[in-house]
Amino acid sequence: MHICKRSPLLLALIPVVVLSACGEGDGTHTTAITHVAPPGHQVIKVISRPPPDSAQPYAPDPTADTTKPLLVFNLANGSRFRLGEEVPISLKVLNAKLWGEGGAFRIRYIVDDDDMQWRDTTEPFWFAGWLPGKHTIRVELIGPDGWPYRNGTANIVTREISVEPG
Repeated sequence: MHICKRSPLLLALIPVVVLSACGEGDGTHTTAITHVAPPGHQVIKVISRPPPDSAQPYAPDPTADTTKPLLVFNLANGSRFRLGEEVPISLKVLNAKLWGEGGAFRIRYIVDDDDMQWRDTTEPFWFAGWLPGKHTIRVELIGPDGWPYRNGTANIVTREISVEPG
């Protein structure tokens, strides 16, 4: 019984002790928070127009069988561009028809691990809207079964490019 009489007194003293630790110095030992803006989000735009006059001839991958469906991606790995400059994309499909031509094949492309996009013709186009830095462009020839059509290493092609500030 002796403990029971002192319990209400102890319970009443706990909030006093806890609250006495707060005061004018409240928050002096906290971490300062600085707002940092998130990095810019790149929005790539597709612009349809002919390739530049300096376009290189198409050269198929030497590991590919040139009698089977074959995708040729005409962009040199390691190409450099200036900020604001558009990147020309020239593709050619041999021995297969794309959907836009009444066939069963498609071209799938992915820029910097963003969502995949589709092309159903080999009409040249340009990418615009790059942020500075290194980027990857992956292009795949997709067969009638919905999977990349294997032909050596030719039909799944990744190119790295650099976009440098002005």
